[in-house]
Amino acid sequence: MTTRFLTLAAAIALAMQFAHAEVLEKAKKIAGLTVQYKVVLPNNYDASRAYPGVLAFPGGGQTMNIVNGMIERNWRPEAEKRGYIVVMPAAPNGVLYFEGSEKIFPEFLKQILADYKIQDGKFHIAGISNGGISAFHIAASHPEYFLTLSGLPGYLIDPTPARIAAISKMCINMYVGELDSGWREDMSAQAKELQAKGLRVHFTVEPSQNHVMRTLEGAGSARLFDNFEEIKKGCGK
Repeated sequence: MTTRFLTLAAAIALAMQFAHAEVLEKAKKIAGLTVQYKVVLPNNYDASRAYPGVLAFPGGGQTMNIVNGMIERNWRPEAEKRGYIVVMPAAPNGVLYFEGSEKIFPEFLKQILADYKIQDGKFHIAGISNGGISAFHIAASHPEYFLTLSGLPGYLIDPTPARIAAISKMCINMYVGELDSGWREDMSAQAKELQAKGLRVHFTVEPSQNHVMRTLEGAGSARLFDNFEEIKKGCGK
């Protein structure tokens, strides 16, 4: 009886282990650069199923330490619960994703699509601060891979007519802190410009928040995933 009990307990423990989500750390060499990145897998992940995917960029120097913190604060809990795969790359050699490291795209995305089944082969793209600028930059450069675009904060650098047209079919979300002087004014002006051109832009000023918006962390991160769900209502078509 004791042996049978221990065997059953071991089986239950193993099943519980696989029921919980995973955060994997990986690396790939692309375009001569070694890219380190984290992948959040949803609860009860099934490799035979297709899941919605998020490509997220960290802020600041886009280091792996920043990736780790933002995965936990902004992405992991909701991704696990709602059934999303989230991929967040660190900047190779400290070169930001709008200052040179963007050359790993779109090959990096093709590698992720080869490793995981992403619904419709398209991602939601998002980023924080320098990561928000990165998200807009990559989305405008390779729009065929993206459904929604979120900057928290973030905006489009070099907003030429061609680059604006490239993101015109995406559902765009722009968040900025009320106290984030400079960013707030620049993002407000760009949001109005994009809206005037017919783009679907949701611009939100977070009350009493600075550049790092705590209102979008923890339980507040659910709002980011609510943005992604807007695609089901036709946004991005």
